[in-house]
Amino acid sequence: MKKILITGGTGSFGNAVLTEYLNNKKFSKIYILSRDEAKQHYMSQQFKTDKIEYILGDVRDKSRIDETISGVNVVFHAAALKQVPSNELNPQEAIKTNINGTENVINACVKNKIKKLILLSTDKAVYPINTMGLTKAIAERLMLNKFKNYKTSISVVRY
Repeated sequence: MKKILITGGTGSFGNAVLTEYLNNKKFSKIYILSRDEAKQHYMSQQFKTDKIEYILGDVRDKSRIDETISGVNVVFHAAALKQVPSNELNPQEAIKTNINGTENVINACVKNKIKKLILLSTDKAVYPINTMGLTKAIAERLMLNKFKNYKTSISVVRY
């Protein structure tokens, strides 16, 4: 049975796909990594099952990501700062999460020989004109360049 980790799992993506994965018999455990304990609490009230494990943590924390990814088969990397105005006012924070956090996830996946990594990106990465688009475009390039020589199957999904 496979185990899934969703970084930023309390966001819109995690909520949207969780029901499908809960009903899929191929997956024995779904780990939801998020730094938002309130959203984790609300999700745990909505999805009452032992199949989900909530992990409090941040993709910026390399050691937390390393320990969280161990034993997982599939990683959906959805954690990001996505609000354009916030990113414009705080570009250093966008870099820490969207670029450095992505690099932490990538390196942990390589170290732990994760079978599949999916990066959730944005259409704003195509022709980036703002901080959010720029940081997500760099995150995409980091991922695509890192995995040229590894056996991990990678995907970048823009929406």
